[in-house]
Amino acid sequence: MPRRHSPRLLLFVLGLALGATPLAAQDTRRDSLTIARLLDSLPLRAKVAQLVMPWVAGSYAAFDDSAFAVAQRWVDSLQLGGIIVSIGSPVDVAVKLNRLQQRSPLPLLVAADLESGASFRLNGATPFPTNMGVAATGSDQDAYDIGRITAIEGRAVGIHLAFAPDADVNNNPANPVINTRSFGEDPAMVGRLVAASIRGLQDNGMLATAKHFPGHGDTETDSHLALPVISAQWSRLDSIELVPFRAAVDAGVAMVMSAHLAMKRVGSDPKAPATLDPAILTGVLRDSLKFDGMVVTDALDMAGVVSAYGGAEAVVRAFLAGSDLLLMPADPAAAVNAMVDAVESGRISYERLDRSVRRLLWTKLRLGLFTRRTVPLDSVSEIVGSSRFLPTARDIAQRSVVLVSDSGGAIDSLRAGPRKIALVTYGEENAYTVGNTLLRQLRAAGHTVTLFRLFGASGPASLDSVRSLVRKTPYTVFALSVKVTTSKGTIALPEHIAKLIDLLGTRPRTAVVSIGSPYVILQTPRIRSYLIAWSASPLMEWAAARALAGQSAITGHLPVSLPPKYPLGHGLMRPLATSTQ
Repeated sequence: MPRRHSPRLLLFVLGLALGATPLAAQDTRRDSLTIARLLDSLPLRAKVAQLVMPWVAGSYAAFDDSAFAVAQRWVDSLQLGGIIVSIGSPVDVAVKLNRLQQRSPLPLLVAADLESGASFRLNGATPFPTNMGVAATGSDQDAYDIGRITAIEGRAVGIHLAFAPDADVNNNPANPVINTRSFGEDPAMVGRLVAASIRGLQDNGMLATAKHFPGHGDTETDSHLALPVISAQWSRLDSIELVPFRAAVDAGVAMVMSAHLAMKRVGSDPKAPATLDPAILTGVLRDSLKFDGMVVTDALDMAGVVSAYGGAEAVVRAFLAGSDLLLMPADPAAAVNAMVDAVESGRISYERLDRSVRRLLWTKLRLGLFTRRTVPLDSVSEIVGSSRFLPTARDIAQRSVVLVSDSGGAIDSLRAGPRKIALVTYGEENAYTVGNTLLRQLRAAGHTVTLFRLFGASGPASLDSVRSLVRKTPYTVFALSVKVTTSKGTIALPEHIAKLIDLLGTRPRTAVVSIGSPYVILQTPRIRSYLIAWSASPLMEWAAARALAGQSAITGHLPVSLPPKYPLGHGLMRPLATSTQ
């Protein structure tokens, strides 16, 4: 069936495409009139649909694939205003987005979770350390450069909006959803790096999003599974959690994303998520912090909002609370219907609806989407993952490594020359790949390495094998990948694995390398040599191997405290090994 769009709407879109000029030359008065006329041309259902942004897989799909056909119906029948794209190859993502843009009556705003770089969603894009790793370097320029490269690579495939940076202050080691996604536990440092990241993104053509307002750092509940409840007073919120968001607003951040958590002593309802609480999104964010950009919800299919209110009602409440963009409702059509009903019944005023739609149309105009909404496919491979970005990524990665302790001397000894090493790895969903780059790099540096893998389900026989290997090998390196996993609800080593490492870590020639959460040492307090490299990505394993082999200096500092021994800012310095110079 051919698509049918309002002739009046199509005339306005055509006029925008022909008449729009670059931002520097735009006439604000003319553009205001254009946006007003376009807004007036949209019927109610089309206005509502502009504010709904569902999720689309980034992986390859034929245009007549059933799942992709649903996405195409969203944009040409429902006329949704934007799309959130997930993991895929850069070319596959660009092809999909071009197709959807071509079908949409108005240009789509395309968003993606691009925390710690475009490689978070685009396979083959330039990798970077996690935010906490960036904070270990202490460099605003590093945060800016990551934002800059992320924007260049993301815009090359048709992404306009990054759901980044994470502005949460991670002051709870047991936090199962933030952890290394945060820049750390010092509010001032987090704010400084958040602002630098925003500038890096937005100076290079991509909108930034500070999340998760008013702060998701001090919780032990995964909001994908249930509603976290924060009991902090206003004075605590004002002096810690809100500091990075103020920095983000001062930096001109385009978007702020709400959190699915209840502020028991600050919000208007002690049981309502901030996403649905006007006291938080309007009272605090708009009125107190003076934020005048767009407010976006976190995913509206998460249990933190859906379990208490249902999908359709949560959408309406989020909008009434102060949100502009409604992300990932479980059923986009039902979300549009619920919003239309709320407007027609008078629950939502037309003025309130127009205010949000106007913000979105201005955003699209300023991004140049009415002039060009698709991307040239032949340039994707010239930009995304380009070798010109790799030296920056490697430099940041090497400087992010933190040597927390080496009282046993294992790491200093490994840096002095080739050794015989038992490399014992532990990972979760990446169990069969964790440590692979570390293994190759250590061998390339001259070490003789025997690999043994541990899993969460490893039983007594596997643990005995590790003990036997450690006894007969002069040096041992445990490489541990413990990271945030959506909807898992915890972030920790399995107890039996932690006990084994804590025991064997007392040996003077044993080192533990965390390629994930820095907090694993809290489960293994007796280990004597501890290095942090932030993630089990090939880049960070490469950096960890170079640090262990003495091929790079170790200069990172802890962006979080590891009680009781290691305060915020701690880090042992090691120069480049003489033999490698």
